[in-house]
Amino acid sequence: MTEKTHASLAIPSRDTEGGHALPSRHREWKRAKIAVWIVLALLAIGALRTVIANVLQNRTVEATTRQNAAQYVNVVSPTQTDGGGNTLLPGTLRGYVESPIYARSTGYLLHWYADIGARVKQGQLLADLDTPEVDQELAQALAQRQQTSSSLGLAKSSLERWQQLRQRDAVSQQELDERQSTYTQDVANLAAADANVKRLQQLESFKRIVAPFAGVVTQRNVDVGDLIDAGSGTSRALFALAQSDPLRVYVQLPQAYAQNVSVNQQVVVTQAELPGQQFHGTITHISGAIDVATRSLQVEVTLPNPDDKLRPGAYVQVAVPAALHAKLMVPGNALLFRAEGPRIAVVDAQGNVQLHKVVIAQDLGQSLEIESGIAANDKVIINPSDSIADGDHVQIAQPQKNAKGAS
Repeated sequence: MTEKTHASLAIPSRDTEGGHALPSRHREWKRAKIAVWIVLALLAIGALRTVIANVLQNRTVEATTRQNAAQYVNVVSPTQTDGGGNTLLPGTLRGYVESPIYARSTGYLLHWYADIGARVKQGQLLADLDTPEVDQELAQALAQRQQTSSSLGLAKSSLERWQQLRQRDAVSQQELDERQSTYTQDVANLAAADANVKRLQQLESFKRIVAPFAGVVTQRNVDVGDLIDAGSGTSRALFALAQSDPLRVYVQLPQAYAQNVSVNQQVVVTQAELPGQQFHGTITHISGAIDVATRSLQVEVTLPNPDDKLRPGAYVQVAVPAALHAKLMVPGNALLFRAEGPRIAVVDAQGNVQLHKVVIAQDLGQSLEIESGIAANDKVIINPSDSIADGDHVQIAQPQKNAKGAS
């Protein structure tokens, strides 16, 4: 390039005299190559960094996906039952003898002598009734009986006279038979009159309402002046009486326990309102058949109550001895309901799920007694998902430590 060209491009010319000269072409080209290599190295480093970041991110995403896809389950081991124990069943206390007391005669209540809570003896007077209609009917029946009795006396004397006349052949046999018939009819009329008088006397005696047995009055439904209707159809009971010592407890025993009870067997009765107190009773009667509607067996327990701590009508719990049905027990939330029947999910050593068909001996609510289908060393899944199936791979979740244990 000439000096003129240098001047047109404003490139300073080589000044040999002053000691300043332009760089050589070789040197400039070398510098350009170094700059290019540096840029290429930076681009390669950036690309490598991007590739490494993508690989690490893919690995992280894959690990997270595997972790999210893993199914964690909680497992427990079946526990050994320690024996038959007792089965708590609900029961209702009833008086050994209970009876509503109705009036047998119609009338008005004159007075009552026993209120609720009163203890009465057998035959004790509870109330008096005023029965004017029965009184009048009894008086009428007595008068009619007197008339019939007088007619019978006349018929008897007439018969005796006509029998004497017949012996002298003063009257015919027909006339004697008529007198005999009249006498026989009057005898029957007197017997009917006596029966009517006795009936009304019985109704008259029902004016006095007495206790049929010794017990406590649990209800009084009438007051002085009330109109009392006879019978128990639509009329109300005057009193309710119950014998509180001993008491009866009626229990509906499920069919599964029907073979575990027998007459004279001892049971324990408890009441929630009397904590810490137990009452010992005896099974005295067992129904001879299972109730078809409830599949239960009715059992009657006789319970002594000398101090009257228990009251008829109260709700109690009866501890009935239960036989040992099974050796293994699992939580109730481990059970799966499938179309094929009840199943329990078990995890093997490789983490694979196996659904075992089980036979339930007893359902105790929060736990189940298993008769067959699992072993004592099985790992049973609790709260399994409805979609769990045979062959699913799961991971057993580690139990969480509490704060104290972690520290």
